[in-house]
Amino acid sequence: MIRHLRAAGTSLVLDASGPGVPVIVYWGADLGAQDAVDLSSLARASMPPVGPSSLDVPVRLSLLPTLAEGWSGRPGLGGFRPSVGQIDLAFECVAVREEAANTVAIDLVDRHASVSVRIDLELTVQGVLRLQHALTNTGETPFELSALDVILPIPDRAQELLDFTGLWSHERRPQRSVLGHGVWSRESRHGRPGHDDSFLTVVGTPGFGFRQGEVWAVHEAWSGDKRVWVERSALGHAAVGAGELLAPGEVSLAGGESYRSPWTIAVYSGAGLDGLSARLHPWIRSWSTVTGPRPVVLNTWEAVYFDHDLETLSRLVTAAASVGVERFVLDDGWFSGRTDDQRALGDWFVDATSWPNGLHPLIERVQSAGLDFGLWVEPEMVNPDSNLARAHPDWLLGSAAAPTWRGQRVLDLGNPEAFAWLFERLTALLSDYPIAYLKWDHNRDLLGGSSHRQTIALYKLLDALRAAQPGLEIESCASGGGRIDLGILGRVDRVWTSDTNDPLERQQIQRYTGVLVPPEYLGSHLGAATAHTTGRASALGFRLATALFGSAGIEWDLTQASEAERDQIRAWITIYKQQRALLHSGTVVHADGSDPAIELHGVVAADQSSAVFAHVALAAPRTALPAQIRFPGLDPARRYQVRPLVVGPLPRTLQTVAPLWLADGVVLSGAILARVGLAAPLLTPEQAILFTVDAV
Repeated sequence: MIRHLRAAGTSLVLDASGPGVPVIVYWGADLGAQDAVDLSSLARASMPPVGPSSLDVPVRLSLLPTLAEGWSGRPGLGGFRPSVGQIDLAFECVAVREEAANTVAIDLVDRHASVSVRIDLELTVQGVLRLQHALTNTGETPFELSALDVILPIPDRAQELLDFTGLWSHERRPQRSVLGHGVWSRESRHGRPGHDDSFLTVVGTPGFGFRQGEVWAVHEAWSGDKRVWVERSALGHAAVGAGELLAPGEVSLAGGESYRSPWTIAVYSGAGLDGLSARLHPWIRSWSTVTGPRPVVLNTWEAVYFDHDLETLSRLVTAAASVGVERFVLDDGWFSGRTDDQRALGDWFVDATSWPNGLHPLIERVQSAGLDFGLWVEPEMVNPDSNLARAHPDWLLGSAAAPTWRGQRVLDLGNPEAFAWLFERLTALLSDYPIAYLKWDHNRDLLGGSSHRQTIALYKLLDALRAAQPGLEIESCASGGGRIDLGILGRVDRVWTSDTNDPLERQQIQRYTGVLVPPEYLGSHLGAATAHTTGRASALGFRLATALFGSAGIEWDLTQASEAERDQIRAWITIYKQQRALLHSGTVVHADGSDPAIELHGVVAADQSSAVFAHVALAAPRTALPAQIRFPGLDPARRYQVRPLVVGPLPRTLQTVAPLWLADGVVLSGAILARVGLAAPLLTPEQAILFTVDAV
C-alpha cells in the first residue's frame, strides 16, 4: 500500500507495499491530490536500477535501514545478545495502520533475532514530521541495544549543510559546509545538549538563506546525549539521521522489555529558514505550556550576585516596580551557607543568617509592589562542600576522585532516595512560599553515570513537580543556552538563551535559536552598559532594541541607573507590553541581506495586519550607502504605513540628512516594501532602529 500524507505545503509518500521495511519515496513540497494509481506509479517509477558490482536487487533506503537490506551506510539499529554475539537484523513488515489523520504506525519483526520494532510517524497539520521508534525484546535472553535511530532520505539537490556550534555565552554559532561523500556526524556527550549543540541540522539547495532555497531540517527532541548526522554515499543515497547516543551497556533489555527512542522532529521548507520557523513555531504553540502574556522579569544575578540583603533587595524591588517590571526573581545565594559558588549547593533550605525570618519579608515587599516572585534553583547539582554531599555521598554520580566542574558534582536523579528527597525539598519550598516561577539551572556536564537514566529521571521530576504545583512556571537554564531542545521545552515555560547580556552577541544567538524556538520562550534581558561576560560597552538603545524580541527582562542594578535611564526603560517596558501579543504569536521573519554587517528581522502578525521590525547595524557597512531596507512577510496586495518606533535614546547615526521618509513615515504596498524597500539611515556600528508596520 502507498500512503500520501499532506499538510501545510508538505507531502510525504510512504511505500509499504512490499514485505520489507517501508520506504519514504518522497518528502518535500506538496504534490497535490494524487489518486492511488498515480501513487503506485510514483513508487514503481522511483525504484532504482541494479548497477554493476552491486546487489542483485534494487537498494532502497528504508525507515530502518540495515546491512541485510544492502544499506552500507550508518544503520538505523544496532545491538547484540551477550549469549549469542553479533546479530544480523532483517525485518519484515507485519502491519501498517493509519491511527489518526496523517498518523501511521508500522510494526516490524525479526523472528530470527527475536526483536520487534514499532515506528510511529506523523505529519502534523503545521507540516512538521515526527518519528519515533520503539524496540521490544521478544526473546528470553537480554538484548544489548547500542543504537535506534531515525534516518530520512534527502534529495541530491540538497548539497549544502548548516548546523551550529558554540561556547559558553557564545551559543548558536552557525557553520556551513558542502556535503561530500561520507558522514558529517555531530555527537553530544555532555549529559545535556551543550553550548556546542548542533541544535538544528539543515541540508538545502546551494546558497539557501532565510527567505529562499529548499531546506530539510532535523532536530532530536532530547535533553541528554545524542547524535545527528548527514550522510551521502558514493552509491547515490543521501540521508539525515538522529537518535539518542547510547553508551555501551546503557540500555540492556530483558525479555519483554522495551526501549522507546526520543522523538525526531523533521521539517521541509521551500522558503528557506524562515519557512522552517513558519511550521515549527505554530506546531510548538499548539502544545506549549505557555498560557498567558510573558511577564517582564527582573533577575537579581548581575544586579547583586551573592549580596543578599533585605534592604538592598527591597530597594531593587522598588526600582523594578517603578519601571513596570512584573516578576522579581531571586537568583543564586538564598539558601543555607551559600556565600559563593563553591559551597552549599544541594542544601535547599533558606539561609538563616541572611534571612532570619525566611523569605517572607522579601516576598511581602515584592507582592505589595504588584510583582510576583520567582526563585533560582539548581536541583541536579551538589557541591562537595555541602551537608547533602557529606550525608549522602552515595547519591552523587561518578568517582569522588574525579575533578569537579565549577565546584560541582551531579546528583543521581535515578537513585529513588535522592529523587524523593529532592522532590520533597522543592515541593516544601513551593508550599512554604508563594513562588510563581522557578529558574532551573544546570551548570555542568554530566561526565559520568548514565545520561539516559539521568535525563529520563529529570523529565519525571519536572513532570511530577508541575503536577503537584499547578500553575508553576519553570525556566530552563544550563549555564545559559546549554539545554535548549524540544524535549525540555514541553516541560518549561521559558529558556535562558545565553548567559551573556551583551546585545551584539545576543543578536546572533537569538537570531538562530529563534529558527527553532518561538520568541516567547527566549529569555532576553537588558543588562548593564558594560556587559559582564565580554566587557563590551553598549548603548542603552541597542540593548533595549535587542531585548525587546523575546521574553523580556532586566538583569541590572536599577538602583544605579539614572533617572533618565529609568524613564527610557519605563517607556521600553510600556512598548513591550503593547507589542508582546504580536511578538509572541506572529510569524518570525528575516531579510536576506547582501551585507553581513546589516540585519533586518521582525515579527509579522498572523493575519499580516501589522508587524514590528528591527534594522540592526552589527558592524560598519561595506558601502557608504547601505542597501534599501526590505520588509519580508507582508501581504503584497495591502498597503502599510511604516513608522519608526522609538525605544530608548535615538540610535547614533553618521548622516547630514536623514532619509526623508523617516520624519513622518510612509505608506506603500507590501509588494513595494518587500521588493524595493526604503532608504536606510546611516547607523553607526552596534545600533538598531525599530519600525512598526500597520495595514491601512
